[in-house]
Amino acid sequence: MNQTKRIGILTSGGDCPGLNAILYAALKYAGILGWSIYGIANGTDGFIDIALDRSAPEDMRIDEHSFDIPGQKGMGVLLFLSGSVLGCRGKKERKNQEDELISQGYRKMNLDALIAIGGDGSLEIISQLAQRGNWNLVAIPKTIDNDVPGTERVVGFDTAVEVVSDALYNLTFTAASHDRIMLVQVMGRNAGHLALNAGIAGGADVILIPELVPIINDRVVRETCRKIAHIRQHKRKFALIVVAEGVQGNSKDEPSVEHLKRQLQQYSHSQDGILAPEFYGLGEEMEIRVTILGHLTRSNRPTASDRLLATAFGIKAIEVIAREQDNNFQRMIILQNGQVSDRPLVEVMRELKTAKVYSACASPVDSNGFVAHVARSLDIYLGD
Repeated sequence: MNQTKRIGILTSGGDCPGLNAILYAALKYAGILGWSIYGIANGTDGFIDIALDRSAPEDMRIDEHSFDIPGQKGMGVLLFLSGSVLGCRGKKERKNQEDELISQGYRKMNLDALIAIGGDGSLEIISQLAQRGNWNLVAIPKTIDNDVPGTERVVGFDTAVEVVSDALYNLTFTAASHDRIMLVQVMGRNAGHLALNAGIAGGADVILIPELVPIINDRVVRETCRKIAHIRQHKRKFALIVVAEGVQGNSKDEPSVEHLKRQLQQYSHSQDGILAPEFYGLGEEMEIRVTILGHLTRSNRPTASDRLLATAFGIKAIEVIAREQDNNFQRMIILQNGQVSDRPLVEVMRELKTAKVYSACASPVDSNGFVAHVARSLDIYLGD
């Protein structure tokens, strides 16, 4: 346990809140054990820089004073910083020559193990590199999409839910002031976790997620209009509609919320929208505004919950390396039944590959699960 080790750590894929908190925990715990931590800059590209002598291994060594700021000595500031101080740059498509340079860089670093923080796509790439290069690898899952299989939650998700629900809160008042329908598109790729959780917390009237609404069709448009009419018949003129980015419109070149906006307006002027009793009130002036939150969702200071999870994941990664019981480690840190533990990375990769074959999400929203039940109990229209 006290044997000196050289541990590399990198962040890959898209950034999200909580990455620096993982670094904080791993760096602090490793320091207590007397280990050395090396921050690999810009994901696996940092290994290429090492292989090509653009950086020296010892230049990447970090300690508790590597991130000092005026007036505060120590690494504590990392707990609160969003983004990644190490950088997340890295190519999804690489040439064989680049893979070889990455392996050369890893060997040149003379690491005992690597902690890789990433989402499903970047972890799959690093896992393949680790298997070919015989690396000792521990993976930590992060993404605002919460779509990594085998773990109940990942770093970054809680903060993203907070950002989106805050946006919905703010939009409520401008919507109410002008009797507008607010269409809000949120990130999440082909998973609806973010839209569903934030939509409930933010008071949405309609939440459309890809697990239940793969594509916006006539039925979804009609029932969304029915929901808006029902709200108006009960003396409220505004409404909030949340759409996950994985829900498809009729064109890849146009955001699905823009398509939905046109469809809602067209239906409100149709015969049903004007004459049918259940759509009474829909034919009145229906002003719709679209908001695409985009990368704002990945910003913001990490919430206390994300900081706690990130810290626990970082410590667990060091513990996995310290126990030295697994051949080449190849483990992923997970949250399961409220406890932080780890599982074989190969199992996670198998689930990801199976999902990719069917162009499906490896960890989708359970359409019959508790969160969906909560939404339906609040009379939120989910598109089913």
